[in-house]
Amino acid sequence: MQLALFLIFGLLAVAGAINFLLQRHPINSALSLVVVMMSLAVLYWSLGAEFLAAAQVIVYSGAIMVLFVFVVMLLNAGEEERTHGSRAAYLVGFPGAAAIFCLLSFVFLTNGKAFGSTDLTNHLSNAVNNIAEISQVLFRDLLLPFEVTSILILVAILGAVVLARKEQ
Repeated sequence: MQLALFLIFGLLAVAGAINFLLQRHPINSALSLVVVMMSLAVLYWSLGAEFLAAAQVIVYSGAIMVLFVFVVMLLNAGEEERTHGSRAAYLVGFPGAAAIFCLLSFVFLTNGKAFGSTDLTNHLSNAVNNIAEISQVLFRDLLLPFEVTSILILVAILGAVVLARKEQ
């Protein structure tokens, strides 16, 4: 089952990355990047890094992608043309989404029955230790790169606002 999850979401991440490169419209590229980030979150989760998976969904798929879309809209890259959607998205998207939903439902239901009460307690204590180790490394050992990254993101946002400013 682990191999099947890895293959499905690994291929989905690669397909999303290729679609990101091939899209002509920036909003479609941003949505392809969301697919890549969500696939990576599932891969993190399957490797036992639940905190990283949650952070991937909340921080990158949520906040950073909203920031990207905001900057694209702020820059007003041009007039969007109305389309009726891709035929490939209709042919592959709905059955693919249904297959992924069924696979994830099967994995969650079988793992829920496999955990006993002591196994679940051990699993939760391992998750707490995982979060404690990640936070120690992030906020003790890598504090300077963490803060520099936040300053670089702030500078990039300010640069986008300055570039998008309309001349009077």
